[in-house]
Amino acid sequence: MGYFPKVVLGPVTRLSVLMVRNSYPIRHRSLFLLCNLLLLSLPRSSSSLPFLRHDALYASQLLQVAADDKDWLLSIRRNLHEHPELRFQEHNTSALIRAQLDLLGVPYSFPFAGTGVVAEVGSGDAPFVALRADMDALPLQELVEWEHKSKVDGAMHGCGHDAHVTMLLGAAKLLNQRKDRLKGTVRLLFQPAEEGGAGASHMIKDGALDGVEAIFGMHIDYQMPTGTVVSLPGNTQAAVCFFEVKIEGKGAEAATPHFTIDPIVATSFAILALQQLISREDDPLHSQVLSVTYVKGGEGYDVTPSIVEFGGTLRSLTTENLLRLQRRVEEVVKGQAAVHRCKAVVSMKQEDYPMYPAVMNDEKLHHYVQSVGKFLLGTDMVAMGNKIMAAIQDHSLISGKERWLQQWHCNFAPQNLQASLPLPGALPYQTTLHKISISKSTEEN
Repeated sequence: MGYFPKVVLGPVTRLSVLMVRNSYPIRHRSLFLLCNLLLLSLPRSSSSLPFLRHDALYASQLLQVAADDKDWLLSIRRNLHEHPELRFQEHNTSALIRAQLDLLGVPYSFPFAGTGVVAEVGSGDAPFVALRADMDALPLQELVEWEHKSKVDGAMHGCGHDAHVTMLLGAAKLLNQRKDRLKGTVRLLFQPAEEGGAGASHMIKDGALDGVEAIFGMHIDYQMPTGTVVSLPGNTQAAVCFFEVKIEGKGAEAATPHFTIDPIVATSFAILALQQLISREDDPLHSQVLSVTYVKGGEGYDVTPSIVEFGGTLRSLTTENLLRLQRRVEEVVKGQAAVHRCKAVVSMKQEDYPMYPAVMNDEKLHHYVQSVGKFLLGTDMVAMGNKIMAAIQDHSLISGKERWLQQWHCNFAPQNLQASLPLPGALPYQTTLHKISISKSTEEN
């Protein structure tokens, strides 16, 4: 379709997370598979770059093995794309994953968070390192006509989770074929409800991360040039929440304003006052967003309503500043409502849309992934990434459980912008990079 696959790699935790972006043409789908395998199977005495020179032949062999699985990987991804399932409804997706794991001979436990699956490859002993893929689709209608278009009305894999599941299954196969080389145990997490359902937190509550010392995730991305790996240490993706406000006054005929307690006026002042929270209260060098995105109140031309509702989103590249914004939004709205004799109720929608902390990439993992990327793709194909305010990623919730947990989150983009078509060559690369990240972590722990 004229677009090439692209990749993003990165760990995610409050202490250590890495996000990298990468993209690959069709013939390169085995790269990610190889990277993950290398990370898990290197000798403990290896240091970052020296081991790469000594394992060039092994890397080449793994790339070829992963490339040989291209048709298998494609068939899985296309099946998933045709049959998307929304958050916490991934029953058929989960069944497909379990069926593939059975064929591969990889043991697993089920269910986690309702539809999630947790598999393990390796010795069964520490260190435990995890790979994570999200499974759910978006509530979108796929409009582009192509052979493997979604067959489910109102659901589409528009965020690439079909590719995520595919790469993790590919990693499971390569890992299982070489499990005698692993220095510990790799835990494979197939997670539901990343799209607004905070599925990661439910997986944690069910014990999916018990004993895990490091975790790696991957996400596809279409924005980087094909074959590029982009990583960024520190804050990479914003902490996010949504808010909803109800301001209640007293309605009456518009011709008699003295009989009303006007919630529209109170709402107007509240929205204007909220705009000062970032421009007047926050360090100009910080990155934050406060956007009011809707206002609802009244229907008649000559009647003042009794209730006005409005809401929007808050975002910050640090979790601490997002929490401050939440507190100040409530204080300002209630204060403005009181000034205008109204009452206000402020909700951060925690039950429906739980707050996602900021994604933090570990600096050491960032440098390691860059070294792996340069080894596999060449120095000119590895670059620094950009911080992201718009994207929401619940992999960051994992950091709330154990502050020592290392996380690495990778975004890989083999995706067609219009039709969500990962190019065939990208999937093996994604899976390989998953594995490499884990291998290194088991060495260091």
